[in-house]
Amino acid sequence: MSQDFKKLMQSLQLREFAPTYLLYGEEPYYIDQLTKFFENEILTPGEADFNLKIYYGKEVAGKDIVLACRQFPMFAEKLVVILKDAGQMPLTELNALEEYIVKPSPSTVFVIEHRFKKIDGRTKIIKAIKSKGTHFQSDKLKDDKEVVAWIKQFGAGIKFKIEDPEAELLSTYLGNDIQKIINELEKVRINAPNDPVLSKELIQKYIGISREYNVIQFPDTFINRDYEKMYRMIAYFEANPKSAPLPLLVGMFYSQLTKLYQAHFVKNLSDKEIASAIGMPPYSVNNLLGKLKFWPLKRVEHCMLVLAKYNTKGVGIDSGTTDDVPLLKEMMAQMMFGTN
Repeated sequence: MSQDFKKLMQSLQLREFAPTYLLYGEEPYYIDQLTKFFENEILTPGEADFNLKIYYGKEVAGKDIVLACRQFPMFAEKLVVILKDAGQMPLTELNALEEYIVKPSPSTVFVIEHRFKKIDGRTKIIKAIKSKGTHFQSDKLKDDKEVVAWIKQFGAGIKFKIEDPEAELLSTYLGNDIQKIINELEKVRINAPNDPVLSKELIQKYIGISREYNVIQFPDTFINRDYEKMYRMIAYFEANPKSAPLPLLVGMFYSQLTKLYQAHFVKNLSDKEIASAIGMPPYSVNNLLGKLKFWPLKRVEHCMLVLAKYNTKGVGIDSGTTDDVPLLKEMMAQMMFGTN
């Protein structure tokens, strides 16, 4: 969660209102949350009938907004005036609001919502708001690292532990659209209300990342010795390199191999004890134990060392390239045929 958003929301919940708010930026999620608060939480439903006024930039003149803001509240402590889609307002009309912003009414909460479009910080009205009011900039998450951190933080808020590989998978397939990510995670939570961990199985089942060629299924083709499908998937990744980031694939492989590694040390326990030790459902234990005859401990250790090496190569350390597909081919060859 944006710290600026959290701080602003806390002040609003304490009813510490500024006279004017500017909400702007390219990420609509936080702007929507704040606008909903101004619409629904400052006034009671009865007060809102007389004291909540909503205008749209494409349809209103600046002078009409000023007149509305100058009115006194009726049977309420505050008058709330919201200008939505201010980016659709001609600049001359927007600048006409400066006279009010410089000298606002103490009983009015005036909100300017300026989404999607970039805002010119040199205009008079913006300078006035930054001087006399409160402004909140809602930026898109800039890179995969920020998206992954945000996904993990939001997951914790809805009692879902999300490990890096799963968070990276969601980032790859859902992008940086916060509302889309929230919708998908909440859908999983509704369908799996008691699961403490967001597993790849839950992602496949409820978010629908289950096409034939994806990073979730690729480690399974190798571990299950389905080499024909594995080679088809590598060819697909070569044609669609963005669909299989090497760091994400390494994480997926590591998650699978770690279970095999742990299974070697607890294989003589009961299914329930094995499931508890490894952190997996009891019904999956027999399937995991059945793989051990093809995955002796020495081979598992070898593959995990290969993963560690290519985890660093993928970010350009000790490697002549950061191109994921050639490195993926090298990694698979070493896991299949190489020695340590």
